[in-house]
Amino acid sequence: MAETDIYRAYNFKLDIQGATAAYFTKVGGLSVAVESIDYRAGGDPSAVRRLAGRVKIGEVTLWYGLSSSTYMWDWLMTAVQGKVERRNASIILVATDGIKEVTRWNLTNAWVSEWRGAQLDALGQDVAIERVTLVAETLERAPSVKQPEEGGAA
Repeated sequence: MAETDIYRAYNFKLDIQGATAAYFTKVGGLSVAVESIDYRAGGDPSAVRRLAGRVKIGEVTLWYGLSSSTYMWDWLMTAVQGKVERRNASIILVATDGIKEVTRWNLTNAWVSEWRGAQLDALGQDVAIERVTLVAETLERAPSVKQPEEGGAA
């Protein structure tokens, strides 16, 4: 069995339509669930069978430091105004060097469904963190880029 790398969970960014839109401090909710539908076969009342049902993509929440950028806010406002702009987005995990992509999750037809403002406290010294929630039609983990083995041919 080949050795696999374990990645740290703090180097990631969000690409929208192929361009880096933002860097985030935390990502939550990356999930896919397939509904299980129970049924009994006609001649076998003691056994319950299961079929695969609807696929549900989790709502992805992104936490980020408050900045002068209004990109995510402007995107949310399209939904608030009833003109949802669906965009393809990718959450990209990069290596500790901050450059090399190690994996990505692609969200198809995503849009911002929720925004939560930063906790503002004049007596605190914390970074002001906002968060947005994205909903999407599909979630796919992109194929990993194969790296040449050490000492082997590239």
